[in-house]
Amino acid sequence: MTRITAPTQRRRARARTTASLVSLGALLATSATVLTAAPATAAPTLLSQGKTATASSSEGAAYSASAAVDGDLTGTRWASQWTDGQWLQVDLGAVADISRVVLNWEGAYGKAYDIQLSDNGTDWRTVSSVTAGDGGTDDLTVSGTGRYVRLQGVTRGTGYGYSLWEFQVYGSTSAPPGPGGAVRVTGTQGNWQLTVGGQPYTVKGVTWGPAIADAGRYMPDVKSMGVNTIRTWGTDGGTKPLLDTAAAQGIRVINGFWLQPGGGPGSGGCVNYVTDTAYKNTMLTEFAKWVDTYKSHPATLMWNVGNESVLGLQNCYSGTELEAQRNAYTTFVNDVAKKIHTIDPDHPVTSTDAWTGAWPYYKRNAPDLDLYSMNSYGDICGVREDWQEGGYTKPYIITETGPAGEWEMPKDANGVPDEPTDVQKAEGYTKAWNCVVGHQGVGLGATVFHYGTEHDFGGVWFNLLPAGLKRLSYYAVKKAYAGSIAGDNTPPVISGMTVDQAGSAPAGGEFTVRADVRDPDGDPVTTRILLSGNYANGDKRLVEARSRSLGNGSYAVTAPEKLGVWKVYVQAEDGRGNAGIETRSVKVVAPPVTGTNIALDRPTTASSFQASYGDCPCPPANATDGKQGTRWASDWSDPQWIQVDLGSVRAFRRLQLVWDPAYARAYEVRVSDDGTSWKTLHTTTDGNGDVDTVEAGATARYVRLQLTARGTGWGYSLHEFGVYS
Repeated sequence: MTRITAPTQRRRARARTTASLVSLGALLATSATVLTAAPATAAPTLLSQGKTATASSSEGAAYSASAAVDGDLTGTRWASQWTDGQWLQVDLGAVADISRVVLNWEGAYGKAYDIQLSDNGTDWRTVSSVTAGDGGTDDLTVSGTGRYVRLQGVTRGTGYGYSLWEFQVYGSTSAPPGPGGAVRVTGTQGNWQLTVGGQPYTVKGVTWGPAIADAGRYMPDVKSMGVNTIRTWGTDGGTKPLLDTAAAQGIRVINGFWLQPGGGPGSGGCVNYVTDTAYKNTMLTEFAKWVDTYKSHPATLMWNVGNESVLGLQNCYSGTELEAQRNAYTTFVNDVAKKIHTIDPDHPVTSTDAWTGAWPYYKRNAPDLDLYSMNSYGDICGVREDWQEGGYTKPYIITETGPAGEWEMPKDANGVPDEPTDVQKAEGYTKAWNCVVGHQGVGLGATVFHYGTEHDFGGVWFNLLPAGLKRLSYYAVKKAYAGSIAGDNTPPVISGMTVDQAGSAPAGGEFTVRADVRDPDGDPVTTRILLSGNYANGDKRLVEARSRSLGNGSYAVTAPEKLGVWKVYVQAEDGRGNAGIETRSVKVVAPPVTGTNIALDRPTTASSFQASYGDCPCPPANATDGKQGTRWASDWSDPQWIQVDLGSVRAFRRLQLVWDPAYARAYEVRVSDDGTSWKTLHTTTDGNGDVDTVEAGATARYVRLQLTARGTGWGYSLHEFGVYS
């Protein structure tokens, strides 16, 4: 799609003097406010500059919402798309008393607009209306309180959009709320509880996914779910806006500190905890700095040191060295806990890992932890039994949980993990919560995974609202925490999803997807078909598939050209901010070719082949054995060739080349009757791999691929070199 943008240069607005900023008509027509020149007395505090600003649209990256609150009155500006009804809003970070709003318009001004206030970024009240603005500078006296201030455009004054050099909000803020008392782990063996200011506190949480800049947009929704806690994985100088936003909603934060090799299997960053004193001292100093910075913040609930590092160390060490590293790591965690306690005695310290097998190390080496933390998904209900059998003497919280993950699910017929349905995922959250709070006096709550908005392979598996669309899982968590979802409009429910030709969809051809979709609220539903190449090429994005409706919940879907296992998604949206999403796998294979493969098992030779690398030996005969799982692979240089002897002069109509990822960008198809004199039938200079079907009718005994330019840094590699009569 070609994107058309507005010209970067516009006519300049006519010059205005202070006396002519507002027309008499605007003054008379404005019922809720009066437009005045800037007061001569001392102005209230400018609250908006440098704060988080968002908008309904922008004309381009150079005209983002943030440009309207950056303090530059003549150099940068926000500009919307060229339609009425656009808006710009600023998050002040806390509720404030608003007394004045100044709009410095560029030439594209608002003729009619409202100034609105909100405490949560969702529910708005109008405190000023202008119906005959003429641009320039509008200085509005207003009265009201709110954290969010919005310019809601109604009618443009020009054919362009709305454009502001600066959007200034003046007023005063109250002092931030106090810390609300110390956080303690109290009680005795098997009868613990978490308290805040002496009051019992069960962690009803989510892990936090959106950007900190979007906290003001999402935190009210988090609050509406009954959530009282969010968990982060890192804490630094950029954390304060998130803490401020959480505190404004009465939400607490488990402040995380990251240690290598965090994140469990596959994570990088190998540290030697036995010998690397410099790393440990650096981390200890860094963590202490942020504990001191945020220890009195009203949002701070506790400190969480590390994430899945006991497990992750297996990627760095093995045997007795692994054991030594795990002991050294958990000893260091204890050193951090002791340091934190000397700085902040009023907030507990915990540490997260990915399996109960890590707890013996904490029990042995980290007595200064106030409680344990763990990430557990499909096996969450086994944590209680492991805790009892391990004889542990500290309570715990679950810092990640939800439905079973990839690593826990059985594989489907295509050899990839069978993703749970939306219904099963929702049930997974309900089960997880019940198992945590069912361990009374020990399980002190959970932060479920994940309040995230990514709309990709992992996002669909775990996010409560991918692309901002609420899932059944979102409402399952809300019901667990808030006790009810009565009155909520809930997502479409998809059942019975099937994929025809799931194991043999022809590349570039069509396969059929069917699913039953119903909406419990009777809303009209829009259905989309999406694809992810995560298993085929590592691309986790979801892309729109070419599809056509066949009626009765069935769709003909065009398969990708790329061979391998793909995920196909049915996404049903109700237009009310909800979505149901189901997925199955489909294996894309080379399309069938009519006729007889006369190259099958015929003598095949090549300029070179790899004798031992990866899955090799990969001799030339592998390309004509009729097996998709074998391949010929050449040396890593240009040019190369591979040819097949058909045994006698034979007539053929086409070739099919099934490439490994190491494909040919440029090659020729040559033929010969004697293996010496060659004629070129076909030339390709823009090959892209996967499957090439070459229509090249001829008669010959020998058929050769003369390979002249590789498509990758490897050599050339073919799974199949078919010649069809």
